[in-house]
Amino acid sequence: MENNEEMQMKNDVKNRKWQGSVGGIVDKPIDKVWNLVSQSKRLHEWMPMVEKCTDLSGEEGVSGYIRLVSGFMFPQKDGDRSWIKERLVLMDPSSHSYIYRMEASNVGLDGSLNSLKLICYGDDSTLVDWRFEINPVEGVSEDYIVDYLGYVYKSCINRIEGAIENYVTLLGQEFACGSDNVENNKCQ
Repeated sequence: MENNEEMQMKNDVKNRKWQGSVGGIVDKPIDKVWNLVSQSKRLHEWMPMVEKCTDLSGEEGVSGYIRLVSGFMFPQKDGDRSWIKERLVLMDPSSHSYIYRMEASNVGLDGSLNSLKLICYGDDSTLVDWRFEINPVEGVSEDYIVDYLGYVYKSCINRIEGAIENYVTLLGQEFACGSDNVENNKCQ
């Protein structure tokens, strides 16, 4: 028969969250990086696996806001797109940080937390610190899922600089020839 201490240790291990973090330097000022990463409508610009982000309820930037993110974030056996319903827990523009909780999904990461924090790194550079905490996933090793999420999130960080440059180029074209012409590829 197990004693209380052994039972508590087993319970602690069972309830322990898996954690990971990735970071990277973006050679852009913190305000430009924040303008990109804090807007749901721009997720697809720096997250290559996101096809669509839909507002479900609440106001973006306000705790309780809910969005549905879909695309090919996590391969599905049936070839279908993955989807994640996320709730904004906290967004603090003054500290350039936010936290989202995965409320529901078809990828098994319900209850997971993702936090993103930007830190001014000097010389118009920004350190992006992305941390995640997930419930253990049955049938998958902790090392595998933490490494996979780290790889996916790092690939997103690596796209931020290019996404900002592409946005600035698009705005320049829009200013030069009008937004209707840019959308119709009539601006040369």
